[in-house]
Amino acid sequence: MPTVSPSPAWDGTQAEAAALLGWLTDPEAPRMCLVTGAPGSGKTALLGWLAAYGPRSGRSRRRTARVLVPLAGQSALGAAWTIADRLGVVARTPDDLVHALATSESRPAGRAVLLLTDLHAAAEPAALTRLVAELAGVGRIRLVVEARSGTPAPAALRAERRVTVLDLDGAPDTADGARPEPAPPLPDLSDPAAVCAADPLLVTTAYVTGAALAGVPGTLDGPEPSARPGGGGVDEHGGLRTAWMRAGQSLCREQAPEERSLVLLAALGDGADPRLRPALATLAEGAPWRVRWARHRGDLNPPWPGPVTVLGAAGGPLEGTLLVGDPTGTVRLLHEADASPAGRLAHTVPGRITALAPAPDGTVLLLDDRGRLHAVRGTAPRPPYLERLTEAVSATLARHPGTALAAIAGSVVVGDRLGSVHAFGLTGLHQSASHSGRVTAVAAVESETPFVCSGGADGSVRLWTPGRDARPEPLAERPSPVVSLHATETPYGPLVAAAWADGLVELHRPEGGPTLSFRPGPPVRAVAVTAAGSLLVGTDDSLVCLVPRQ
Repeated sequence: MPTVSPSPAWDGTQAEAAALLGWLTDPEAPRMCLVTGAPGSGKTALLGWLAAYGPRSGRSRRRTARVLVPLAGQSALGAAWTIADRLGVVARTPDDLVHALATSESRPAGRAVLLLTDLHAAAEPAALTRLVAELAGVGRIRLVVEARSGTPAPAALRAERRVTVLDLDGAPDTADGARPEPAPPLPDLSDPAAVCAADPLLVTTAYVTGAALAGVPGTLDGPEPSARPGGGGVDEHGGLRTAWMRAGQSLCREQAPEERSLVLLAALGDGADPRLRPALATLAEGAPWRVRWARHRGDLNPPWPGPVTVLGAAGGPLEGTLLVGDPTGTVRLLHEADASPAGRLAHTVPGRITALAPAPDGTVLLLDDRGRLHAVRGTAPRPPYLERLTEAVSATLARHPGTALAAIAGSVVVGDRLGSVHAFGLTGLHQSASHSGRVTAVAAVESETPFVCSGGADGSVRLWTPGRDARPEPLAERPSPVVSLHATETPYGPLVAAAWADGLVELHRPEGGPTLSFRPGPPVRAVAVTAAGSLLVGTDDSLVCLVPRQ
């Protein structure tokens, strides 16, 4: 058992701290350690000490990630959002959190340790106990859970899972404090300024438990996607509650009120109280973005265009048109100005579309879920050399499937599962081994010096000019796979939009300038940049258009 020198913040015994570290370093131990004891026995202080404890000075051993999440006053939904954010995944519901942690490609160093305090004092202790039991079944994490002796949580957890129990009743101190602090006052849940300035977890709990008291089934599993503000017996607070539930994980992050106002404004549906939109826009004036328009599931005017899997901003004959692909393979055309319908792309590609690339001549290239290329021709006749180029790329991908696709005048760019990017052009084939693992997205920019952007499962975004060596330093790099990438030339120079699996979107200026970021809340499926410099963000339930403040 390791030797331990507890910090001054821990007033218990060396044996208790050593026992906890012994469990943590034992690969055969159960994945959950339950810390119990009476009020004042030092449970919370012990978990706080473990969160801060590291190797002794001079040791280079890498420390396993430890994430401290207080559960006092929390709902199951708020706790799920907090845990998801701390562990680098996106989850709309508690069930989503368990699934995301079990399947995500984003993996912290070692096995992450969740330190969950005050389970007995949660707003929904039974629902949170169920969530904790499910998390204990995920192989990539360990949990230390504090629950007061004599409450239902310890017995329920011991019945559900194998656990190591550390009972502190033999060493009372005053670290837990027998006298609880008074609960903070509840903000006016219909006032956007009050909601954006308040503790977001308190707001989440109030919205969730208020709905639960109204007798709405399934509240703790997240909002019904089709529910419109004002429906049923729930007080939607003019539409604020629906917007909050839609963007909750982003809203619960630590941020300034103006940034929270921007996220809430972007999540507001068209059935909301008409006074909310201008009020939130005023509150968000200090944020780096302006919301141009937003369309959400349930919106009617104009109608929501459907779930987004791929996005494209067309030029040439389709200038001013957005292409939005959904999980069924349908590609809808929208007017860029307001996302109103402009028809559908006439194609017969079977199965799911994983990438689309509008070419300058009006042709739209599609990549299906088998990695094969399809071309949907526009109204203008194509030059024979472009036909031959497309046919050559299609023949190549029939033998060696692609994972990502882009196109500019005279070139088709393809990524593959081995990390290479291939630029097929009229002057030949250029290749770059850009990534470790699968290439998940590519984009190509037609400018004075055309260049290619690529994103990978390794979390990096890289720039490359075909015929030259790739830039040694990535444009961006994060510990999460890139899920979407788009780039274009604008009046402000080239812009590159990238989205990662943990829900972050960034807008980069390769020629220099600030990087802007945005988190809509739900998982991001696709991003695009228009020729005017607007950013499009697509999710399963929303399509949002943002404009950088100049």
